[in-house]
Amino acid sequence: MISLFQIIIFLLSAILHEYGHAWMAMRLGDDTAERAGRLTLNPLAHLDLFGSLLLPGILILTGSPVVFGYAKPVPINLHNLRGGLAGQAKVALAGPAANLLLALAAAGSIRYLAGGLISEWGQLLAVVVLINLVLMVFNLLPIPPLDGSKILVTILPKSWRYSYLATERWGFFILLAIMLTWPELLYYPVSWLLSILL
Repeated sequence: MISLFQIIIFLLSAILHEYGHAWMAMRLGDDTAERAGRLTLNPLAHLDLFGSLLLPGILILTGSPVVFGYAKPVPINLHNLRGGLAGQAKVALAGPAANLLLALAAAGSIRYLAGGLISEWGQLLAVVVLINLVLMVFNLLPIPPLDGSKILVTILPKSWRYSYLATERWGFFILLAIMLTWPELLYYPVSWLLSILL
């Protein structure tokens, strides 16, 4: 059963993920997110009614084997970004990188502050590590509109880019199908990273 603590950590981690996008965009010359009030860690600026609350809530209440959600995507103006598509890839990578940093910080805290995984604090921090690794790996999947697609598009031939990005309209259904039929796509890389960090 998913606990309130896990839901809170998921939401805070998703918010940090979106803040990472906004921060990198600002560093690369695009202040669109800042002007929209998204360069902040205030949860209210990032939460999406459907993606952050209703969708995960419905999945939990129906006993779904897969629970996921999302925060509001950070608005980016590609024309303002230094580096064009490469700049967009850096902005996309900043979100998963924020989750990795949080996972590393929590793993370090387990080892050096919490007394290891046998402690109560260690077990709570292990949840932080797990959730952030899941968010990182999930968002790096090369399926539009996930961050991985914005990274992959930089190396695709120009003639393929439009067709590839056009699949975004089906992205939610593709992701849902993958999560339900092929959960190993997340399970194996997350398990491998978890074994290294913990």
